Amino acid sequence: MSTLALAFDLGGTELRGALVERGGDVVARVSAPTLAVAGSEAVIGQIITLADMLLKEHPQAKVTGIGMCAPGPLDPKAGIVIGPPTLAGWHNVPLIDILSRQFGLPVRLENDANAAALGEWRFGAGRGTGSLVFVTVSTGIGGGVIADGHIYHGRRGLAAEIGHMTITGEGDRCFCGALGCFEAVASGTALGRRATRLTAPGDGSLLRRLSNNGDVSARHVVEAARTGDAAARHLVEAEAKWLGIGFTNLLHLYSPDLIVMGGGLSNGFDLLAPTIRATVEERAMQAYRDVPIVLAELGERAGLVGAASLILWEGEPGTALAMVQDDEPKTGAREVSQG
Repeated sequence: MSTLALAFDLGGTELRGALVERGGDVVARVSAPTLAVAGSEAVIGQIITLADMLLKEHPQAKVTGIGMCAPGPLDPKAGIVIGPPTLAGWHNVPLIDILSRQFGLPVRLENDANAAALGEWRFGAGRGTGSLVFVTVSTGIGGGVIADGHIYHGRRGLAAEIGHMTITGEGDRCFCGALGCFEAVASGTALGRRATRLTAPGDGSLLRRLSNNGDVSARHVVEAARTGDAAARHLVEAEAKWLGIGFTNLLHLYSPDLIVMGGGLSNGFDLLAPTIRATVEERAMQAYRDVPIVLAELGERAGLVGAASLILWEGEPGTALAMVQDDEPKTGAREVSQG
């Protein structure tokens, strides 16, 4: 069997694990609902359990290391998860040290959006480009930047928190407490909130019928817009304008070869794209207007294959040289036996 990496994508809702080959192929995968409110020890226990499952199912696997991605803020160089808001009880958890001691393997840690950006750049929509900005639009808005073939980390690995760009002085407060964050006005959550306010239970609207007269979600808005529903189409138009404003800022800040949109709301990309593009054409300086804005290709695999490539492609374009934590050189693949 070829050399593999163990990869984990830790989310607030789901924990995914996989064995991944150098070419980005997922050989095996497992998942479990994240014990998000149970604290770091419980979740790390889940990671170890899923790793053991994968290794026992593939006893001949030559695993060379573990690539891990998790929600920020985190410090990838120090290997510390600082305090993600979606995971209770995680405060400066030395995740790399814990997992490397447990398995005796090199471990690399990366922000989940950065890992997804790396996955799309190396194996997905960004193949062949020198730089890209990956934007995930779902419950919130996250992002990762590949600049000149490497993840752009900034101080302590905290760069590219694009969901917290201030793009307006109005609207609802973001969970971070600020007013006018990109995430607060353009996330899937924000779209659902606008749709819920626009309608009322029992009003007969398609949006409320789709939601069984409960709160309307972004998925309901996209579904209704596909049928031609006027209210939903109006909401999609407004959403696309906000996304276009945010994407224009990203073009001016990072000057990428490509913007890649992923996340749950990307299932409506075909409806959003015309107005996103028109907004960029209206607002961006001339030199930035020809940058393609495309749909992500890897879906939920992006974080896993990006995390795996931190191990399998270490020292090559796509990973920052400063991310190497081991003092001793790697000696190649190691077969992990389970007793």
